[in-house]
Amino acid sequence: MKTQFSDTDTIAAIATPMGPGAIGIVKISGPLCLDIFHKIFKPARAHSSNKYPQSHKLYYGWIIDQNGEKIDEVLCTFMKAPHSYTTQDVIEIQSHSGPAVLKAILETVLKHGARLAEPGEFTKRAFLGGRIDLSQAEAVLKLSTARTDIQRKAALNLLEGKLSSKLLPIKQELLNALAAIEVAIDFPDELQEIESETNIIITLEENVIKPIKHLLKRCQHSRIYQEGIRIVICGRPNVGKSSLLNEILNEERAIVTDIPGTTRDVIYESVIINGIPLTFIDTAGLRDTKDPVEAIGVKRVQKELERSDIVLWLIDIKEGLTKEDLLIAEKIKDLNIIIVLNKKDLLTEDIISKATKDIITSVETHLKRSYPYIIISAKQAEGIEQLNEMIIKKVMGENININPPEILLDHRHKNAFLSCLNSTNEAITHIKNGLPELAAIELNQAIDKIETITGESTKNELLDTIFSRFCLGK
Repeated sequence: MKTQFSDTDTIAAIATPMGPGAIGIVKISGPLCLDIFHKIFKPARAHSSNKYPQSHKLYYGWIIDQNGEKIDEVLCTFMKAPHSYTTQDVIEIQSHSGPAVLKAILETVLKHGARLAEPGEFTKRAFLGGRIDLSQAEAVLKLSTARTDIQRKAALNLLEGKLSSKLLPIKQELLNALAAIEVAIDFPDELQEIESETNIIITLEENVIKPIKHLLKRCQHSRIYQEGIRIVICGRPNVGKSSLLNEILNEERAIVTDIPGTTRDVIYESVIINGIPLTFIDTAGLRDTKDPVEAIGVKRVQKELERSDIVLWLIDIKEGLTKEDLLIAEKIKDLNIIIVLNKKDLLTEDIISKATKDIITSVETHLKRSYPYIIISAKQAEGIEQLNEMIIKKVMGENININPPEILLDHRHKNAFLSCLNSTNEAITHIKNGLPELAAIELNQAIDKIETITGESTKNELLDTIFSRFCLGK
């Protein structure tokens, strides 16, 4: 069962981003909503009805301060509990979006008894009030931060309870198995029947372990669509790293010159390709340098390499493999590398073929392993589309032909699934060994892990962590 919240205070926050826009919204939730509404809202037309304000109806008028001075022309909506987002009385004030306007309205609300809401507190109250479960609450954050249409659709599915609907039958099978095991504990004569028959084990394997494993496979798939791919572009100075970044972005983002060491810092830029967010990181050339500024850039490159999903190692195909290239190779050889042979526009096809063979053979001989490679011209924008396809295939692997995820799963879900899977497997082992008491303990733990996803069994510390990632007013 969900813990019923006992908050009796009224909270308020600005629910829209600060800055130019058509509308700004201040949101209030709690028992003082109506009292605050009557004190700060002056309707354009007098309302004498006892039903004023009616729930879910827009009212036009002005917000006034404690001195009766008008702050702004607004539309106000009252949503009567429990038919609101938080399940409490809620007031939403739609004003002009100027920061001074929103700040003045919020300050007036706070002076009349509300307090400033904590990050995510409106959604937390919706969860604690039973309107949504924890996975749906997380979907609110995912919707708020969605950068791609795939992220938006998957987050909406999560908000509509599609993960919960997948977990409900799994939980029920675990409860059924637990009930049967507890019968065996209370009536030992039934133990032999449970041991000889494999119904419980088969049911757990088919209806718990199998779907959990399927969800775990989807976790890695989800991570790519949700978090995207970090791609570091590295190589010695003047091999075309910045030119490549500019072509991928289709804009002049990085400075391109013939002078080595132009890029001295790390440049981050993101694009969406096939619904997947790709973050390209243009770096300073990896080399020993006495320039203190460039040296700082080189150190940052090394940190980014450690965090990368893919490294695009650029080599000048015209100059061939140099000592500097081989020094870089030693630093990145254990990473997920795609070799990019650049500047093909400077050579004929025959020379390109020979140069490619020489470079790839030298790399394989020196590093004692092979890497995928592609030949491009960043200057002429040749091979860029094929490079993007190679990046997607390299990260997606066997998932390349799988449709985008219906729901987005994260690390919290993955850890809960793994724990549930381990406990279920342990329970099966104990059933086979005739140890129903231990099997019951493991099944209870498996059920608990499912309930942590939906929030039926969740510690306050975890709730605080989850909702602290939300913005104010959400």
